[in-house]
Amino acid sequence: MSTPATVAPLTTQDAEALITAVRRAAGAAGVTVSVTVLDAGGHLIAFRRDDRAVLISGETSTRKAYTALQLNAPTADLVDLVKPGGPFHTLPTALDRPLLFIAGGLPVHRDGRLIGAIGVGGGTPEQDHGFAATALGTLA
Repeated sequence: MSTPATVAPLTTQDAEALITAVRRAAGAAGVTVSVTVLDAGGHLIAFRRDDRAVLISGETSTRKAYTALQLNAPTADLVDLVKPGGPFHTLPTALDRPLLFIAGGLPVHRDGRLIGAIGVGGGTPEQDHGFAATALGTLA
């Protein structure tokens, strides 16, 4: 019987690198954002809200990260599933902790294993998704 390979968890250094990459991408686009990074257990590792970002972006970035983590999928891929008539239509209200099905949340994987999630709020859903994806591309 083989033992599964150990995968390094998401570290605070990783989280800070993700936040820096998002802020750099958002800044280049002239967008102020909030960024949330969660570990594999859904615990907050890092959070940053730009001074001029709308206040609700802090909440949306956190909910997007949580949703991406719990479903191990980009929130952008889940939007149609929760629309009326969709297979997960009741999911947004089924749990105590609110999920948010708006683009901008991405799971974080290392060596094929889920190690956390990132959520971005403050831009358009497409911008938030792009900023998060750009950040994931910089993670070693």
